Amino acid sequence: MTALVAVPEPVVRRTRAPARVVLLGTGNVGSAVLARLSAWGSREPGRQLHLAAIANTRALRTTGLHDESALPGADAGYAARAVRILGDRGVRIVLDATASEAIAEHHAAWLAAGIHVVTACKLGQGAALTRWHAIRDACVRGGTHYGDSATVGAGLPLLRSVRDLRAGGDHIRGIAGVLSGSLAWLFGHYDGSRPFAALVDEAHALGYTEPDPRIDLSGEDVRRKLLILARTAGIVLEDAGVLVEAIDSAGVQDRYAQALADGRLLAHVARLQCLADGSVSARVGLEALPAADPLAAGTGTNNRVAIWSDRYPVQPLQIQGPGAGADVTAAALLDDALRIAAINTR
Repeated sequence: MTALVAVPEPVVRRTRAPARVVLLGTGNVGSAVLARLSAWGSREPGRQLHLAAIANTRALRTTGLHDESALPGADAGYAARAVRILGDRGVRIVLDATASEAIAEHHAAWLAAGIHVVTACKLGQGAALTRWHAIRDACVRGGTHYGDSATVGAGLPLLRSVRDLRAGGDHIRGIAGVLSGSLAWLFGHYDGSRPFAALVDEAHALGYTEPDPRIDLSGEDVRRKLLILARTAGIVLEDAGVLVEAIDSAGVQDRYAQALADGRLLAHVARLQCLADGSVSARVGLEALPAADPLAAGTGTNNRVAIWSDRYPVQPLQIQGPGAGADVTAAALLDDALRIAAINTR
């Protein structure tokens, strides 16, 4: 009798459908996102993302990167029109590379509808506390993820580190940091030999500042970042809970001269501290730092952040690296998008 040999069924390998993505905003960061996607082409990790549309206030295009077709002129509802191109199935991601309040207002609705959002815009989580809660609640309802690595530190593992500490049972007691890459560059280069305003123009030309540099100088950009850090750390702060000192370009020279005379370094610092009575102190402004201060080290556009917690009560955890520039911000956006694509295709 001939023995019967079991023949295994052929293994069918299913090809994962790439996540469908729309890019909102084609300024410095959006253009850098497109450049990275184009360079990937059909290689990994490019196969994990399919760019379905690119949109800004002037144009809306469906795209395969190399096969673009323009849709009728954009209008105030361009974002909603672009998101509709994603359809209603599969992994869908909005990449928000704008600095738009109007777009940030849509984040919670998209998340609740099952569309993931990845953003560099701080107006989602760094504005009104009600919007922060709306985004968190929408992620739960929609089973979605909010990629925010690019909102603070241009992709440095700041928010991730704070979340990991809390997940491990740690309690954050204080955070201090040079959180603006543009202001770090400005005060790292300023030596009193030329007007501060001229350096601001140079930083803007290099793409280090916000589209409107006055947002950097006002301290508003850093205030939003500190709010995001605080809320991520479990410290519930209202949007008006941070005391902000705006930078007066005309007065920088005197502040710099005084710091120099005292053997200190002038820096723009954000500080958050949980006080013994249970209250919270949060402020943003110029400080004259001693040379040995952990925030005084670093060059260029580096962000420097110190985190005190139950685990690090005396010597803080320190994180440092480039905190400005379109390329690093675009990389952070795409890192979050790839992470979401991987989680949702397992």
